[in-house]
Amino acid sequence: MTNIKNDVEYVIAAPKSRLLTDWRELWQYRELFYFFTWRDIKVKYKQTTLGLAWVLLQPLFTVVIFSLFFGKALNVPSNGLEYPVFVFSGLLLWNVFSSSINSAGNSMLTNAGIIKKIYFPRIIIPVASILVACVDFVVAFGLFVVMLLYFRPAINYFYLILCWPIAILTTLVGTMGISCWLAALNVKYRDFRYVIPFGLQIALFLSPVIYPMSILKASWISYVLALNPMYAAISLFRAPLTGFTFENELIAISLISTVIFFMGGIYYFKKTEAYFADIA
Repeated sequence: MTNIKNDVEYVIAAPKSRLLTDWRELWQYRELFYFFTWRDIKVKYKQTTLGLAWVLLQPLFTVVIFSLFFGKALNVPSNGLEYPVFVFSGLLLWNVFSSSINSAGNSMLTNAGIIKKIYFPRIIIPVASILVACVDFVVAFGLFVVMLLYFRPAINYFYLILCWPIAILTTLVGTMGISCWLAALNVKYRDFRYVIPFGLQIALFLSPVIYPMSILKASWISYVLALNPMYAAISLFRAPLTGFTFENELIAISLISTVIFFMGGIYYFKKTEAYFADIA
């Protein structure tokens, strides 16, 4: 008898999918989400004395500074809330947004060595940056709950159950789209590594984090600022505390903008990811 040995050749390559995201492929590589996220968390707090305590100290110091200057000195209105509660409720989601974009925007460059060697769904890299920010959010959220117990604002728990999940989901969807878009752009145009931090600084003051939109006199400015995905997220997150003090039309504009950013960002990332290994 003759033994015939069949040589089997395996090719690991990107699948040709017409969808924005190949969910089956992401499920096959699901372990990478954990490994990339855990690696980024360890790198972020490596060799720091306080470690995860920085997740609490950073928003706490920011709340104190904003409360002193904007709440006390400038008397910025806060929709009936104590100003520390008002600003912290905005910073919670804003920190997820800004931290994710800042990390994900440079993630393809920092992981260039891995990208050049093996294939895996590239979208895992910016998503891992968002998951790291979500871990920080969970820790900071505990501090926010303590603040609510201290100031005891009137809370509509029905709106809380309804609005908080929507607000968090809106934040993640908008962050995902913009992060993927900037991550892909930063591979080709390295100027974005400088544009991203500068843009986030400006975006903070264009978002209703430290002031309510009701203080704006010109209505057209409100419509322009409502194009920001964080407007709907922050407004919905504050709704159970402030009693829905926002305009539904502006919320609708912001939600539509969020979906557009998400679909546009994922599409551009998927369209350009084949070139990442060449130009990263």
